[in-house]
Amino acid sequence: MKLKYLSLLVAACAATNVVAEEKKTWEANAELGAIITSGNTETTTFKGALTVKHNLEKWNNEYKLSGIYKEDEVEQDDGSKITERTNEKYFGSAQGNYKLNEDNAHLFIYASYLSDYFGAYREEAVISGGYGLRLIDNETMVLNAEFGPGYKYFRYPDDSTEVDENGQSLADEWEGEVIALAKADYTWQISEGAKFTQLLAVEYGDTNTKTRSETALLTKINGSLQMKVGFNVTHNSDVADDKDNTDTETALTLVYNF
Repeated sequence: MKLKYLSLLVAACAATNVVAEEKKTWEANAELGAIITSGNTETTTFKGALTVKHNLEKWNNEYKLSGIYKEDEVEQDDGSKITERTNEKYFGSAQGNYKLNEDNAHLFIYASYLSDYFGAYREEAVISGGYGLRLIDNETMVLNAEFGPGYKYFRYPDDSTEVDENGQSLADEWEGEVIALAKADYTWQISEGAKFTQLLAVEYGDTNTKTRSETALLTKINGSLQMKVGFNVTHNSDVADDKDNTDTETALTLVYNF
């Protein structure tokens, strides 16, 4: 059960490969990484992701699934060691871009869901829409920007120390608010076998402003296989006293392009 969602990613990759062969309008890539250590320190980490793009005459659609699961060996006060889950996170999103008549412009609708067992918020759901524009488009570089209004619905962790204006605990409670969303997505094809990507997204709300940065360098191993080094940062402006405002993640994974 611990790796249920990551197993579904692998199964989805196989199904996507068949579809991609039949319809050239589909593109997909699957990302997988694992770290298992034993001896003086025992840890287990699994990370997986799947991205599917569907390019039509008037629409460009993108679907994403990702997950990470981590266990660490923790020493107790009596000296004994037990294995504990220290990170578990699953994310899914879908975006549809409707092409406008003007060059490199589109209208978009976006929806996402995040389940994070150790994050500042236990669950988050976002839906938004707006306008997008390609600011740079040449042989080696592409820069897209998007902005628009949205709505976020989120749940506090069941052990949250946050309270409302009446002093009542917000642990395991749901709240919602209108947000403003802005995103910039940059790609630099350094060479035939190397690519740099940078994503920066901001969700601005009265309760919390969430900033997300995803930086990656991909190098080609062969025609379909790449190695990826990624560094992700998530910052929440308003969190409980027992939570950190900033989470970081560094990963080395293999990416297979369909």
